[in-house]
Amino acid sequence: MTFNGTWKVDKNDNYDKFMEQMGINLVKRKLAAQDNLKVTITQNGDKFAVNESSAFRTIEIIFTLGVHFEYSLADGTEIGGTWTAEGDKLVGKFTRKDNGKELITVREIIDNELVQSYHYDGVDAKRVFKRA
Repeated sequence: MTFNGTWKVDKNDNYDKFMEQMGINLVKRKLAAQDNLKVTITQNGDKFAVNESSAFRTIEIIFTLGVHFEYSLADGTEIGGTWTAEGDKLVGKFTRKDNGKELITVREIIDNELVQSYHYDGVDAKRVFKRA
């Protein structure tokens, strides 16, 4: 699997409903929907560096497949969990620290696009990125 490269968000599917379910207020949801997120992924074996930059913040997330780590989402929600490789997919399983609910994120390349799917508390959403 090769996720290496820079990806720019192109479209969202049910992302507002997902953010609402996550407890993100209306103002932050409207800003996030227009964040022009750019993700740069660098893989070296089982180690990944993911740089996320938007109009509102830039953060670098470094992780090793299968190794637990913690970080904060853009809205400040603290989570902990792991990324694993499942075939050609990266699967992230995270637990929110504030309520113990699970957030699942899947990254995969489909037709030369990076598709990032989310599942949280009964709501599914998707963001599609094109190579920048």
